[in-house]
Amino acid sequence: MSNNFERNFSEQENIRRDKLKKLTENGRDPFVENQFERSHSLTELNDQFSSFSKDELTEKTNIIISAAGRIRLFREAGKKAIFANIQDQKSSIQIYVRQDELGDEEFEYFRDLDLGDIVGVEGIMMKTDHGELTIRIKKAKLLSKALKPLPDKHLGMADIEEKYRRRYVDLIINPEAKQVFIDRTKIIRTIQTILDSKGYMEVETPILQSVRGGASAKPFVTHYNALNNDFVLRIATELHLKRCIVGGFDGVYEIGRIFRNEGISTRHNPEFTSIELYVAYKNMEFLMELCEELFRECSLVVRGTTKINYGGHDLDLSKPFKRWHMVDAIKEVCGVDFWKEMTYEEACEIAKKHNVKVEKHHFSVGHIINLFFEEFVEEKIVEPTFIWGHPREISPLSKLNSKDPRFTDRFELFIINREYANAFAELNNPIDQYDRFVDQIKEAVAGNDEANEMDIDFIEALEYGMPPTGGIGIGIDRMVMLLTNSESIKDVLLFPQMKPRGN
Repeated sequence: MSNNFERNFSEQENIRRDKLKKLTENGRDPFVENQFERSHSLTELNDQFSSFSKDELTEKTNIIISAAGRIRLFREAGKKAIFANIQDQKSSIQIYVRQDELGDEEFEYFRDLDLGDIVGVEGIMMKTDHGELTIRIKKAKLLSKALKPLPDKHLGMADIEEKYRRRYVDLIINPEAKQVFIDRTKIIRTIQTILDSKGYMEVETPILQSVRGGASAKPFVTHYNALNNDFVLRIATELHLKRCIVGGFDGVYEIGRIFRNEGISTRHNPEFTSIELYVAYKNMEFLMELCEELFRECSLVVRGTTKINYGGHDLDLSKPFKRWHMVDAIKEVCGVDFWKEMTYEEACEIAKKHNVKVEKHHFSVGHIINLFFEEFVEEKIVEPTFIWGHPREISPLSKLNSKDPRFTDRFELFIINREYANAFAELNNPIDQYDRFVDQIKEAVAGNDEANEMDIDFIEALEYGMPPTGGIGIGIDRMVMLLTNSESIKDVLLFPQMKPRGN
């Protein structure tokens, strides 16, 4: 009887399954192995023995090594010898098998292996006449049978979506893809090392939250059966981290998953990773300097330089980043001066003249200022630039600027017209914060489905007293894209969200 899980195999797949059946019948089932002791990784073998000459290695026949990896190349050298290449996480190496050394039965056992099979080998190190470092095999054992053939090594994965759906195959055949994720881990570790060295503590906060807050975004909603209540997957870690500052920590940070029920594009994935850091007694300028340091040091770790090329643009992350007030940027680019006091109606008229659509009922002058920035300025930014002084209306968690309370002490980092970081002097006045939440509720009623909700517990936390605090969030995925020269966010996520096949 057929069902939805019935499978049809290709000719190659059937051949491989027949080989597995034969191996099992002969007592050589590869899937019973649960361990193989390696004396060296392939990188260690290359590092330790590459400097020796062919003659020097010939004298080291008493050094028996063991290694393991996946067969990636396979060629017979006549009827009695085989050359192959195996690869592990970081490296690859050639192996050499001779019939007169393995014996007829073991040689035929090895000859019947396929590309993609994982083998464990024992042998000695040698170099070929062409000087290629090689393991001369004395013993070989199949550790896992690949029942699916790998894509052609020259053509790769023809369907671009398949490399995201089957990332494991992409990692096998594409060393550059694997390096991106090695670099991603290096970037995260570098950030942790820098922040730890400054005395800041890494913490964990809830992913399931009863109140959405800390950002303007649509949440994923789920029902918590035990509490008989709806919860949301967090859209930011901010409010819980600031509770930690109230509790007396000088600096806390979290690197973790954030969930926003929004679109998918080359820049956006509904599940992504951010770093958020909050430091007591520090201001916006301190965060700018720290942000520069993080980008500079991460670039040095993964690129070996602060000079990078991304999207055809040459950048030098060692230079101080430009600091540009949002209103000054708008005035310089399109000549509109929002420093002047004006009514909402006057701002709407200016928007109309510049073909900027003001469609939302909850909008104010501050929202229109932000529209002008997004419409005219954002796409023109190339060099790393801190855009600061965001309007009060779009910054419900930021302190007001002491010189002009229409604006806040907040900045965003833009590089080649993409946002990489968002930071501000945190609002620590509980009365003002309560009023800002009320304003957000009014916006929600007027149609803003990304407005913050009222978080009474957070208000009460502020009522116990939070010191002046600077907070910053950096998008890890976009940072990795920049420093690994990756075009799409899917290139830096091991398993990005994808539409189901056929949709």
